[in-house]
Parts: sequence; C-alpha cells; structure tokens
Amino acid sequence: MTRPDFSTLDKTNIVAFLGDIFDRRGGEEYLGEAVTMAEHMLQGATIAEQNGMPEDVIVGALLHDIGHFTSEFGTYSPDDTEDRHHEDAGAEVLAPFFPTLITDCVLYHVAAKRYLCATKPEYFKRLSEASIHTLELQGGPMSPEEVAEFETNPNLEKIIQVRYLDEAGKRAGMETPDFWHFAPMVQRLVDAHCG
Repeated sequence: MTRPDFSTLDKTNIVAFLGDIFDRRGGEEYLGEAVTMAEHMLQGATIAEQNGMPEDVIVGALLHDIGHFTSEFGTYSPDDTEDRHHEDAGAEVLAPFFPTLITDCVLYHVAAKRYLCATKPEYFKRLSEASIHTLELQGGPMSPEEVAEFETNPNLEKIIQVRYLDEAGKRAGMETPDFWHFAPMVQRLVDAHCG
C-alpha cells in the first residue's frame, strides 16, 4: 500500500478530509468485531457525548483509530503477525492541526491498553478476542518501568478515558449520529489550535 499524500491538507480542509474517510471507508470491517470501523469510532464519541465528557475527549474517541485508514501499512487483519502501528500513523496526520491532547489520545491509546492490563488486571476481562490478539502484537502488558514512564504523560487521564471509550465502542446495532454531527466540534479544536 502506498502512503497517502497529506501535503494538501490545511486547517480549512482537514475536517472535510476526515469526514470523507468516514464516508468512503467507514464501512470497512473493524478488526473482526461486530461493528465497522466508523461504527466503532462513532460509538466511542457518542458514548462520550452522552456522558457529558469534554469536547477534546469526544474528538479523541472519534479519531483514535483514524490511523487504520492513513497508515501506509494498511488496515489490521486477524491474521496479522506484526503490529501495523496505526496509532503512529493517525497521530502523524493529526498533529499539525490538533492540540497535543488529541494527538496523545490517538498516539497512546494502544499504550493505554497495555498500561491498563498491567495496572488493573480486571481490565483484561473487558478485551474482545481481537483486542487480546492485538495486545500480543503490541507488546503485551507494560513492564513496571514502562508504567512509570507512561504515568508521567500530562494527558494520562484523558488518554485513559479514550481507551475505555475504545473498548465500549463495539456494540452491534448501536445507533449513533454520523461524523458530520461531530464535525463542528472537530473544527473548533482545529481552529483553537491553528489560530
């Protein structure tokens, strides 16, 4: 798969670019789960919105897996034997346009799963079969040294919130609004960051 060209993106078209991804590719299978890629991300954002969470957490949940679409390595397959680093790909695309908190929620949502599995053993029981498989590819639960380092991130609390929303957003048949419902708040965060 060739790397997409992001050179034409700016603060005026990044939201439309993201919405187009949801519209065109959102129906793709999500890691063998009972929901599509778009349903998964929209569910996390909807749950956050319904619970009165701040806009940055809602948008973090909405965009946390965008790297599955923007990675030069392509999307995940249950047959994968190596990690595709979708978190890095997503953060790279978003970083010029969003506050660090948003990019951290994208960049570290995989690390947050590893962190929670290391620090809260009951969290592992929440993981789906696909999430357990990717956990193995991603390095398994963190070591004590990795935990200590991860806890120094100033955005840790909201990264963890997005991780819980990630696990929650896997409900077959859950009704959600589409991406365009959230687009105004996505644009507000872009405008606040880019001036």
